[in-house]
Parts: sequence; C-alpha cells; structure tokens
Amino acid sequence: MKKYNKKHSDSIAHDSGSSHVSGESVFIDDRPEQAGELHLAIVMSEVAHGKIKKIVTEEALKVEDVVMVLTGDDFIDNTWGPILKDQPLLANKLISHYSEPVALVVAKTRTAAYRARKLVVVEVEALEPVFTVDQAIKTGNYLSEEFLIKEGDSRAAFDSSVYKLEGVFQNGGQEHFYLESQACISYPDENGNIHIESSSQHPTEVQHVVAHALGLSQHQVVCVVKRMGGGFGGKESQASHMGALAALATQKTGHACRLVLTKDDDMKITGKRHPFKNWYKVGFEKTGKINALEVDFFADGGAYLDLSPAILQRAMFHVDNAYFLKNATIKGRVVKTNRSPNTAFRGFGGPQGAAVIESIIEDIAHTLKIDSLEVRKINLYDMNDQVTHYGQKVENNFLPKIFSELEKKVDYKNWRKSVDEFNNSNETHVKGLSLTATKFGISFTSKFLNQANALVNVHTDGTVQVSTGATEMGQGVNTKIQGVVAEAFGISPNDVRLMATSTEKNHNTSATAASSGSDLNAAAALLACNEVKNNLAKLAILKSKNDQTEEYDIDFELDTSDVQFLDNKVVVGKESFDFKDLVGQAYMNRISLGARGHYKTPEIHYDVKKGKGRPFLYFTNGAAVSEVLIDKATGDTKILRTDILMDLGRPINEGIDYGQVAGAFIQGLGWTTGESLEYSQAGELLSHSPTTYKIPSVQDTPREFNIEFIRNDTNTINVRGSKAVGEPPFLLGLSAWNAIKNALQYTDEKLFDRLTLPATPEVIMTQLGEGDLI
Repeated sequence: MKKYNKKHSDSIAHDSGSSHVSGESVFIDDRPEQAGELHLAIVMSEVAHGKIKKIVTEEALKVEDVVMVLTGDDFIDNTWGPILKDQPLLANKLISHYSEPVALVVAKTRTAAYRARKLVVVEVEALEPVFTVDQAIKTGNYLSEEFLIKEGDSRAAFDSSVYKLEGVFQNGGQEHFYLESQACISYPDENGNIHIESSSQHPTEVQHVVAHALGLSQHQVVCVVKRMGGGFGGKESQASHMGALAALATQKTGHACRLVLTKDDDMKITGKRHPFKNWYKVGFEKTGKINALEVDFFADGGAYLDLSPAILQRAMFHVDNAYFLKNATIKGRVVKTNRSPNTAFRGFGGPQGAAVIESIIEDIAHTLKIDSLEVRKINLYDMNDQVTHYGQKVENNFLPKIFSELEKKVDYKNWRKSVDEFNNSNETHVKGLSLTATKFGISFTSKFLNQANALVNVHTDGTVQVSTGATEMGQGVNTKIQGVVAEAFGISPNDVRLMATSTEKNHNTSATAASSGSDLNAAAALLACNEVKNNLAKLAILKSKNDQTEEYDIDFELDTSDVQFLDNKVVVGKESFDFKDLVGQAYMNRISLGARGHYKTPEIHYDVKKGKGRPFLYFTNGAAVSEVLIDKATGDTKILRTDILMDLGRPINEGIDYGQVAGAFIQGLGWTTGESLEYSQAGELLSHSPTTYKIPSVQDTPREFNIEFIRNDTNTINVRGSKAVGEPPFLLGLSAWNAIKNALQYTDEKLFDRLTLPATPEVIMTQLGEGDLI
C-alpha cells in the first residue's frame, strides 16, 4: 500500500495535556476508595546491615483501626528480582540496607497505619556495613562477574603513545524524583484472583512478581497502568516490589488495599542512579588523537542485583560516546554495598560511560593547550562506517554534520574568544565553554526484550481503540502511537484513543524503557493497522468494480498496494469511499475490523563472552554547547547559554520531541551540577525530601536555551523513519559539567581528574581552594 500523508501526526497535542492542566487526570491515589478499603504502611529498618533476631508487633496491633501486621513469612515466596531473585520483599532474616522494608502494617485508615508502624520493634544484631566502592573492592563484595570488551591492542598502543594520562573518574547517584511516588491499589477478584492498578513502567513484571510471591499462576493476576506521574526508570523494576506488598495484604484480608508511599519513604526505600568509580589510562598524540583507552568500571549496585549488570554493560558500550577507539580494553564489575539497590534511570548506564570519555577529552585538551572541540572533532566517528569497540558499525552517521552545523551556528571560535577575554580581565568570576556529544544506542541490550504487541480495534462509527504494552509516564508515547495509527488510517487523531495498558490485553510486554517505547509499540500497532487496512482495501477494490454480491468475500490474495487511506477516505484509483461508511459495510459483510500486531526488533545480537556484536538497532545522535559562569567566592554556577542540535530522524511528533529534549537535558544538568545524595555515618539517607534534595529549578536552566533538529531521512529501519528521544539528550547535560571543568582549568593548571560529578558549588569551592585563587 502507498504511504499516507502525515499532516495529522506532526502537531498533535499531548493526549493528557488538557486534563493535566485542569486537574482531571487520574493518578493512583485519585481513585475513589472502595467500601472496606485498607491502607498500608511499610516498617523500615533503622540499621544498614544486621541479622534480624525478632520482629515485635504486639503494641502496633493495639492501635485502633489496625487490622494486622505482615512480615516476610506471610509470602509463599519472599524473594524477587528482575534478573536474579536475590531480594526479600520483606526482610525477615538479614537487613542489607538502611530503610529496607521489614514489615507491613494494614489498617482501616492511613493515619492508623503510620501511627502503628512506629510501634513495631525490630530487634537486630548489627553487622559491619560496606558503603563505598573502595570498601567493596577491598572486602571482595561483588554482585557480578567481570565483563570485558576488547578491541585492538590497547597496552601496546598506550606504551607507544607520545602523551599519556592516568586517573580516576567518579560520578554520584541521582534520585528519580518522580512527582507521583510509588503507588498501587490491589483489588480482590473472584476465585482468589488479584487485580492491581499500579504506577509502573512494567505491568507484566508486576503481574509476574505478584503471582510468584503469592503462589498464584500468572493468569490469576491482572495489572493495569493508566498513567504514571513520572517514572524515569525508577518504576521499571521497583514498582513490582510495591505491587507484591499490596497484593499480599489483599490476599490476607480479602479487601482492596492501597499502598501510596510518601516522598520521604519513597526516597529512603528505593534505589537510585548507580554511582561509579572508574580507573582509566589514555594514550594520545600531539593532535589529540586517541591511540589507546583502558577503563576499569566499578558500579555501585547497592544491596541487591536488580538491573545492575545490564546497566554496567551499557556504560561499557557508551564509554566511546561519539568517538572512535581503535584500541580499547574496557572492563567492568558491579560491587555490593549496603545501600538501597540501585536501579534503572534515564540513560541506563550510558551517561556514566559517556562522562568518562568526555572528561578525558577535556584533560587531553588541557594537556595539549588546545580547544577541547578540536580534540573531539579529530576523534569523532566519521561517515565511513567505522566500528565501535564492541563491533557494531556506526551507519548513517550524522555526527560530523551535527558538529559542523552546530559549530557554525553558534560561531564557536568567536564564542571561545569572548570567554578567553572575560577570564583574562575578571577577578571575581570565571567562564567555561564546552561542546559535547551523544551517540546513544537504541534497543534493550537483552535481546528477548526487544518485542511488543498491540491490539487495534476499529469500531463501526470509524473510531479506533488501541491497546499496547507501552506505559504513559508523561513522555507522550500514547500521543506518538495515536499519530501513527491516525496517519495509517488517514483519519483524525481525535478518532483514535489509546487505552490503559493492561496485562489481559497485552501479554508478556517489555518495560517502557530503553527509549524504545514508541519504536516497539508504534511498530506493533502499525502492523495491526495494516492487517485491518488490508481487509478494508480488498473490500474497497471489490466495491469499485461494482461487483454486487449478497456478501463480499475477501478470503483471497489481492494486490492492495495502490489503495490509499487519507483525509477520512479510502481511495481506489479515481473512486473514493468514506472511511466510516466502508468500516460499517465491512462489519455488515462479516469482515474483521480488529487485529493484533507483533513486532520484534531485527538485526540485533551480542555475545557477552566475546564482547562483540550489534546490540543496537541504530543510534540517536546530537551535540550541545554550554557556557557557564562561576562565582569564585561561592562556587555558585549559572548556565548562561546552551545550544542543542539533535538528529531524531523524521520525528513522529516534533512538539513531544522538543519537550523530551529539553526535559532530558535539564535532568542531566541536575545529575552533573546540582543533585547530591547525602547519607549519615550509619547509612541513612539524609537528603530524602524536596527540602534536602535539590533538583533543577528554573534558576538552574540556561538563561538562553536553543534546541533545533537536523533532518535525517536515512533511518528507514525504524517506524516512520523516526529515532528515539527519551534518553539520548540526557547525556548532553555533560556539556555543562565539562564547561565547569573548562572554567576551573582556566584557574588551575594542575586540575585533571580531581573534579567529581556532580560539580556542586561545594565541590567547585573545594577545587578552587586547591588552586591558586583562594
């Protein structure tokens, strides 16, 4: 069939935009309480590591309106985990991190539940905790084997290099800070079945974890996700934990049970972005060309495995970022500490990997006394299908064009000149400037996850309902799928409705993650659309021939490639049929108006043992240049200007994509410049609320902020020729961190690997204090 006009989908407003503004959007805790519904509160450990001797609940049970207190012993199976079932749902033998869930209070009111949990006593024999990567390495505490990716001979290339640098790069964690905390409501269904409404990126995993924990079959559990008030990866795996707790209470009481964490409890219990500590060696030439890179990654996985191995591997994949590494040896291992189990977060390890090479490039430029942009350009992947250190060709590469256009657009040379002039004349402030890149691989690195199914139902009035495995967390995935479906049928987007995600309609779904939610689910929906369209096209052809029969039969092969669907019409040659009328006639002729599409990502593979393969379908590329201004007396930093140029292929919805680029970049700014997790000596998270944890405010965003897209029609392997956008721009927040490093290097000739990430004002003041300024 011919392609259709795309005028409908380019400018569709977010499908929940109006209801968000009006306050009509329904989130988990907006759902009306049922008669007899119960409320839950989690009892958390007050030590980071220890053996549980006894859990005393007598006083808690005396509180009015308390129904029961549940422990890990009440589960059929008290273990869970997305890769390895190594984490207790309620710790009943060993405590492995501060604020670990130990018991669950069930009460008739939320107030009673929270009052009673203070009276639960957990007697613990304290054990020595491990809090840092260095401690974990020293004591041999690991959660994974060592992974290796090797290309060329890095040792020989390093030894023969004219210049050499060695150092350590450290990045901190980051709180997801979604506005809607972890939340779910479990409802009892007939015959012991469970229905869960969850704020989750992965309803299938909620279904599976609940079934496993309660001793049910998977078909006895249904999980529904209407929307989330933010996710960012924090609800990919860890929402399943909350679902199991709520479902246990429902199974034990026969009542609906509501578990909605406070922001404080959410931040204390759940895992964060992984902190990393990495040792590196780099050899390079006078031109800045990198000859060899060796990096040993150590990711802090926290107390349990969660998704850490996959996150570490993506960090190792992205250590090249946008730069060709002819000789590289990249090793990585996940360490175990007594922190909350760290988990998925926008970028999924990619930012931690890219941060290493971008920092190194800044140091190479500082060593050679040249602009870091020149170092980046000489190492940039060219347009000749160069191969990554893990063996994948970089095809249809627009990076050189992006760099060239952005450099010209911002007049980089004169911009640098103005920064030099300012720093030469100003005694109280210092400026920095840096242009960094993103080359982000799109696909789950676990091959089996790269699949999706969709159900498309066309109703007799010409409107369409679409069900997919994608979950809406504000990113606009439903709006993108809505546009693809509307375009496919040639109808108004207003006639297409995306339904709540439910495991009874879409089975065995993958998490909405890895920036692939739109890619996978829109492709599956399009396949389903094409099946229905083929039926309608056959009917239209038969009708165009005036082939009147009692009932049209389409059960035969027929070439429908010339049939067009556009402007609410189905066009066959010079004749057209109203879409709604044709749909009605199809129904009267007993022709199917519903279909299920299944899509699997092609051409991807990776051999972990060999460290080679093609783990990604394609790359989303972009670059950003940022200018910062630092107050030498306080370390306060202002982002004066940022310019971003992104290659998003042929965007399905530019408005949605602009929002994603801006939001990802600002969240990246938070990680690189301001957000700091602070703990007590005992391991308790101290920065567990908006009063103590600083996410970017409007004052932290660039004073001048420019975002543009570069047109790229070469990504034909993906739906509509589009490219994923959720995570790649996050990495561009590194432009601000590198600009800070550049500014500090104006003040200190010896500043190389001392600057850690995030570069908070306190960290900056420390660096200034080690220089010659104060």
